[in-house]
Amino acid sequence: MLPRIPSLRRSGLRRLGWESWQAIDPDPLFVFAPRFFRAAYIILEVADADQTLDPRIYIDFGKGFVPDEEIELKHTRDGIYVVSLRSFGRVHHVRFDPSSYPSKFRFRTYIAYDEKSVRAFVGKRLRAAARGERAAPLCEIIARPGAAELSGVGARVAKVRGATPHFEQVIAMANHRFAGAPAWPGERPAVSFVTPVYDAPALYLDQLLDSFRIQRAGAYELILSDDGSTSRETIDWLARHEATPDVTILRAERNGGIAAATNRGLAAARGDWVGFIDHDDALAPFAVDALLETIERAPQTQFVFTDEIVADAQLQPKHYSLKPAFDPVLLSGVNYVNHLSLYRRERLLSLGGLRQGFDGSQDYDLLLRYTRGLATEEIVHLPYPAYLWRRDGKSYSVSFLDRATAGARRALSEHYSVDGAPAHIEPARNADLHRVRFAPKEDAWPLVSIIVPSRDSFALVSRLLDDLTRRTDYPNMEIIVVDNGTKDKNVLDLYERTRAAHSFFSVDIVEEKFNFARQVNRGLRAARGDCLLLLNNDIQVIDAGWLKEMVSCLAYPSTGIVGARLLYPNGTVQHAGVVMGLGSVAGHWFCGMPGDFPGPMGRLGLRQSMAAVTGACMLVTRACRDAIGELDEENFAIAYNDTDYCMRAGRAGFRVIWSPFATLYHHESASRGSDETDANIARFRREQDALRKKYDLAAYVDPAFNPWYSRDNAAPRLQLLSSLPQGRHFRV
Repeated sequence: MLPRIPSLRRSGLRRLGWESWQAIDPDPLFVFAPRFFRAAYIILEVADADQTLDPRIYIDFGKGFVPDEEIELKHTRDGIYVVSLRSFGRVHHVRFDPSSYPSKFRFRTYIAYDEKSVRAFVGKRLRAAARGERAAPLCEIIARPGAAELSGVGARVAKVRGATPHFEQVIAMANHRFAGAPAWPGERPAVSFVTPVYDAPALYLDQLLDSFRIQRAGAYELILSDDGSTSRETIDWLARHEATPDVTILRAERNGGIAAATNRGLAAARGDWVGFIDHDDALAPFAVDALLETIERAPQTQFVFTDEIVADAQLQPKHYSLKPAFDPVLLSGVNYVNHLSLYRRERLLSLGGLRQGFDGSQDYDLLLRYTRGLATEEIVHLPYPAYLWRRDGKSYSVSFLDRATAGARRALSEHYSVDGAPAHIEPARNADLHRVRFAPKEDAWPLVSIIVPSRDSFALVSRLLDDLTRRTDYPNMEIIVVDNGTKDKNVLDLYERTRAAHSFFSVDIVEEKFNFARQVNRGLRAARGDCLLLLNNDIQVIDAGWLKEMVSCLAYPSTGIVGARLLYPNGTVQHAGVVMGLGSVAGHWFCGMPGDFPGPMGRLGLRQSMAAVTGACMLVTRACRDAIGELDEENFAIAYNDTDYCMRAGRAGFRVIWSPFATLYHHESASRGSDETDANIARFRREQDALRKKYDLAAYVDPAFNPWYSRDNAAPRLQLLSSLPQGRHFRV
């Protein structure tokens, strides 16, 4: 038995028992001082967590814990994390943060003096799991890069985890690609960067200018449009830089606002492309080179946007904003595009530039107007962190958030107006973000055919039918149960009672071997509706308006499929969209996270386009069904038939949308029992292989995902690539 090691200190935690803990704030932590014990390894073990944890480790080598040098661990409920103190040399302290949200778990800590003891400890835990005595633990090894010890015990944690070291290595990759490029050969700059300036500190302006001086010579111009600054520091700085090469300084006698100052700069721009940069921000190294390469590769492009790095008040990188490809559905909830964006100057001028009256969200308004009508291939996302966004709490949108939010909703209301009538915009799950309300007239809701595959399972199907007939407020539906051989008299009697009470209910019973795709296809052929809803019998309704929300999403152009937000009965996330390539095949991202987990950029609380959604609750339009046919009964009889269907729909030009505003419980696979038989496991692997091969998933990058995210865990982590990713469109 390995000796235990007590924590030196802890915070944000409440002890529930000898080994049981509850995290009670967003930053719970344990700190250990293993140097006092002269150990070679420290083993941290979590078990029986009430929800998936997102643990992190920090190592103090004598200078304290550095926030940007966190070691991000895989998310799990049961994990063993072995820190090889010996490989790192002198380790003063180890800090373990179990989760960033309230959670309950068991936690133990041990020390070991040799590798043999660690292997024995991990082996004992794995054997207990094999006997069914405990959950199978995840095991990760934290060791110095290149250290060969503990080979085969667990997965190696990569050295680069935090945004700062990752950003540094991305810039090193860009240096390898772009360093030494000749000066821009054109007579005019390729890109004009316009910066509205008002009472900016000289330090900010120095850092802004310095970030341009390292860009490709001649390829850019920087236009500083002063908006009547009153600060002597700002006025003097501008005067000193009047003759700076590639810099144009414009002055206004009085303050007219960001839109007016920006438009003055736009009028003076000479480049074919225009980008906007705030006076307190900066460009990342090689940003201009990366953008020019992207434009040269896709000359039809009308709009380019990049990833960005969020920096502190000193402009030191802290966090990434890693984005999906361009998605107008997600854009209707948040301006995730933001910085850095390049616009064609001619198109910008034809639109009149920025508009007054959208204070704090004038860029959001411009983005909505500019991208309207552009084709998918004309909008490119460049996954390069080209922009350093200083978040010091002093920018307009932070200081005047209420006005910025009102401006954003005014822009959205106009953008989604119908026949001149403004659309209604309301708060999303995050009150600062947005939800466009699409509400047809009460007599205009299309007929929805609800197709429910089932067999026996009285408790499940009776609850579902009750939920559909009594707890769902949709006014125009039919329910079709496709049954593959129920014998339970209670279920058969339920069918008869429901058929007698509701003329829109029917059941089709055919006794046959279970083939989910074939069962659904029977329902598709029987359906009369303009919309077809695939619905598992283990779904439970939470809110009466869920189906209206799903149908409302069809208002987004080209939409063929809509998926719902599904929670496990304990309230954690079961389905927030399917990411292709996750787990080497396809997976539900953030599965197991708390139900209120916001996700990157708040995405788990917003409508968005996905490559695929689950067939457990999936709405399909008649047009989509007619275009791509039925589910594949041969290659995907049980698993991945919904994923394949969504991919086929996307490649036929239909949009797939996921909405968090249609939320239901999913008692996943409750009616089928275990799939853990040799035959079922073999079939499941065949279907996995079929999906991998059909869509070349080893090379595929999901447009709703970011290439810098790893695909080995439901909660994505940063990864390094062998080369810089190229620009991309939202195309599956």
